[in-house]
Amino acid sequence: MPAAYYTSDDFMRLEAEHVFRKDWVCLGRADEVKEPGDYYTTDLIGEQLLVTRGKDDTVRVLSNVCRHRGNMVASGKGRKSRFSCSYHAWTYDHQGQLIGAPLMSEVKGFDMSTCALPSFNTEIWEGFLFVNLDGNAEPLAPRLDNLLPYIRNYDVAQRVFGFTEQVTWQTNWKCLAENFMEGYHLDVTHPKTLRPLTPTGLCEYVESDGHFNAYYSYYDPGYPERGPFPPNLTDKEKRCSFMFGVFPNLVVSAAPNILIFLCLSPDTSNSVKIRWGMSSIPQADGVTDEQRDFMNQVNAEDKAKLETLQKGLQSSYYSPGRLAKADLEGTIYDMYQYMARHLGSDVNLA
Repeated sequence: MPAAYYTSDDFMRLEAEHVFRKDWVCLGRADEVKEPGDYYTTDLIGEQLLVTRGKDDTVRVLSNVCRHRGNMVASGKGRKSRFSCSYHAWTYDHQGQLIGAPLMSEVKGFDMSTCALPSFNTEIWEGFLFVNLDGNAEPLAPRLDNLLPYIRNYDVAQRVFGFTEQVTWQTNWKCLAENFMEGYHLDVTHPKTLRPLTPTGLCEYVESDGHFNAYYSYYDPGYPERGPFPPNLTDKEKRCSFMFGVFPNLVVSAAPNILIFLCLSPDTSNSVKIRWGMSSIPQADGVTDEQRDFMNQVNAEDKAKLETLQKGLQSSYYSPGRLAKADLEGTIYDMYQYMARHLGSDVNLA
């Protein structure tokens, strides 16, 4: 794609309005808020969000903006019985209902029972929490039916949340989405981490139906098995990671004994906010320090390349090249098609 696809502020505003506001966007794993009262805050294309699990065991995504004067209701993450704005102490329950407003009973016409934080449409798919900001997206699960057979034996929905970190990289969000979902860079960018495990030459493209992209990243024959395994995993699946993306912003590596996920949110045209984390299988003792350290190293290698890539894309002399064969970069073309459906014009300019 031309450089402006990754560098234009105007294009990013189109993405925010027509992709991130209108489609289902992943925020992370639903069991990050495991118990009633658990919560965390995040933001998505300028919307301040509060994710919490209520006493009714329902996970909700609420606006994190007080209905009084617009200050923030909560910050960080943790567990609370209620959320109180630190500006004027307006207080809300886990469903977003206003339950306290100091001295407002003295205000004629004010009815606390009719005041609540806006609540956004949510859907939990295979343990991942998705939100739809404008409330008009068609249900998510049916569009991903063709992806389920590939991940069923990995027991993605049963993976146990380990941790999530929020970071910002100086690259366009699509550069990171493409990078995670292609195997062409593995040998060169990750010579001591991923190349010995999942070399470029052992990647196998999976046909997309337009709602996801995917490929198998097979392990080097000399690499030891990575058990314990989910009970239904086949011999083939024990020897590979299944890499998949759910458009627009979720990318996942489903390995036999670990799940790695990145949820991407445009910050500027040249920077991306990332909520990334790892989950383990129930048969393991959680995410190990070794696994976390390994992924920190892999992420550091990707970050270094993607931030220099973003600088290169600013050049007036850049001219797009050809994509590699489908096994190596076919997933990028799949993402192009998704973006074209959401942002492409049907106007004939001839």
